[in-house]
Amino acid sequence: MTRPNDRFGIKKLAIHELMNKLSFVITAFLCCWAVAVAKTYQLASPNGKLKVSIENDAKSTAFAITHGETPVLNRSALGMSIEGGKTLGAEKCKSTKASKGEKCNALTLNYGKYAVEFRAYDQGVAYRFVTRFADSLTIANELVEFCLPADCMAYEAPANSHHKTNDLRDQAYCSFENTYQYAKLSNLNRQHLGLSPMLIELAGGKKLLIGDYNVRSYPGMFLLPSKGNVVKGFFPPYPKHEYQGDHNNLQMIVDDWENYIAKTAGAHTFPWKMMLVAEHDADLLTTEVPRLLADAPVVNADWVKPGKVAWDWWNDWNLKGVDFATGVNNRTYQYYIDFAAKHGIEYVILDEGWAVNKKADLMQVVPEIDLPMLVKYAADRGVDIVLWAGYKAFERDMENVCRHYSEMGVKGFKIDFMDRCDQKMMAFLEKAAATCAKYRLFCDFHGAPVPNGMTYTYPNVLNFEAVAGQEQVKWSKLKKFDQVRHETLLPFIRQVVGPMDYTQGAMRNATKKSYYPCNSQPMSQGTRCRQLALYLIFDSPFNMLCDTPTNYEAEPECLDFISKVPVVWDERRVLSAKIGEYVIEACRKGDTWYVGGITNWEARTVNLDLSFIEGKQMELFVDGINAHRHAEDYKKSVGTVPATLTVHLAPGGGFALKTVEEVRN
Repeated sequence: MTRPNDRFGIKKLAIHELMNKLSFVITAFLCCWAVAVAKTYQLASPNGKLKVSIENDAKSTAFAITHGETPVLNRSALGMSIEGGKTLGAEKCKSTKASKGEKCNALTLNYGKYAVEFRAYDQGVAYRFVTRFADSLTIANELVEFCLPADCMAYEAPANSHHKTNDLRDQAYCSFENTYQYAKLSNLNRQHLGLSPMLIELAGGKKLLIGDYNVRSYPGMFLLPSKGNVVKGFFPPYPKHEYQGDHNNLQMIVDDWENYIAKTAGAHTFPWKMMLVAEHDADLLTTEVPRLLADAPVVNADWVKPGKVAWDWWNDWNLKGVDFATGVNNRTYQYYIDFAAKHGIEYVILDEGWAVNKKADLMQVVPEIDLPMLVKYAADRGVDIVLWAGYKAFERDMENVCRHYSEMGVKGFKIDFMDRCDQKMMAFLEKAAATCAKYRLFCDFHGAPVPNGMTYTYPNVLNFEAVAGQEQVKWSKLKKFDQVRHETLLPFIRQVVGPMDYTQGAMRNATKKSYYPCNSQPMSQGTRCRQLALYLIFDSPFNMLCDTPTNYEAEPECLDFISKVPVVWDERRVLSAKIGEYVIEACRKGDTWYVGGITNWEARTVNLDLSFIEGKQMELFVDGINAHRHAEDYKKSVGTVPATLTVHLAPGGGFALKTVEEVRN
């Protein structure tokens, strides 16, 4: 028989034991919570509008961004997986350091042998990894997330992959040229890579441009739409096996890959992940953030001479009214040289065809070309020669090629058909730039990813393609390549990250109804004045005159404008701009101002505040009264710049103004 006191005693003991156990569990939970709870660090831009919230705990590092009251990015994780299973960023940081940089506030999270550096500018946020390991590192992958606050509208250029496959590694083999689709994030193809950068619409009309920047010794980043309003970064893995083939046997195609994306030195500074925020569309045209993120120059390129170039390939060597057969031959190039000399054009380029085809050997010149003679012929007339080079031909004998042609008097190379951005190819771009600089040669990279700061770090790299340029009209129907729409997007997306070799200057111009693709006698979409304006709107320090010399000579007024337009500017002002609709800018070189604008396929009348140049003399090119029917119709007038100028732009139209010392009738 159990006594009552004993019964209650047992109960008291049980409760006591239970409380002890519960206390232990609570204590253990609190200890674990204390370890696991994230610590949040705050970083704000100098003007205080952009705020970055950085969250770190024992398992992850993530960040979120707001602009004023507008969410920009929700919690977005970052990390870097290295060989051996360790993930950088997936642990508690040991310390933090706040600092100030040029036009930014910075916060560095220090993890011991590595760090993550954040910068907040008034117009954007960027972060990067910096490692300080004793040994080299193998980077298995990098985690990059941009978690949008809603199912936003986005402008994405899908990778124009050479291989039609769902294998993302194959998709990364592309020329980095495409037009932009405009769709909700949820409607973008989640099985297909997008090109960097991508433009996203936020609440209140604000814009977000995402991408990578200052890519050196590391693969470039593609963007992949994912579930949950997330855009992820994709990095092509390092090539394991490649073979020569594709365009005229000038490319290297990867058909097997390593299980890592990069090998780096233990002490290494990685590329920036860049997020630019614009309150107004025009802010994207004036942002300084990319320049501020770029590395300082590593070569002296004071000898580099930006300029315009008479180009052969786009117009298919189609001279008319001459007494010789045109094509890749001495007589044709002498004509181009004479044309350039007469009109103050600095360069003539010999595009594909001067070297023996399918040999991938730049020392084998076709018999129709006497290159030393042409170089001297040009030099005697104040013109310099530039040579086109396919990737494999240039890469296989780079040092010898650069030495040989530099000694001959060639001034630069247009290097083409890389069509990759894996670490090996990005290393080639840098090696090519450095080797060319060694021999006082400049570079124009085609078939390559966007500049990503290289034009700052290697000032002898004057230009990059990485754009669906005007060459597309040679073979594309309007439905596939709407040039006019495309041109009203490029300044806000592609051009933000560096100059682009778009190759404007067409003298055959077409309306929407009259346009058709023509390889041998190509025409642009939109008006003649639009082609003039593009020399002001697009940034191109090595700028093509795409059309044939005889077509320019038949249009002396337009030729006079194009031949004298600068290729670099002392000052740029955005007068008015709206993405996908119109762009109007003013550019100054010395005391001379140029003002130009383009519109989409909608006609519009614009009122320009020109009080900053009021009273100066001007030459003005505007769309003719019948430009909506005949795109080549234009009107040139001279006079005095008024305080306010009203200009009518035809569908696909444009205008161009130049201040002059004296009016020329």
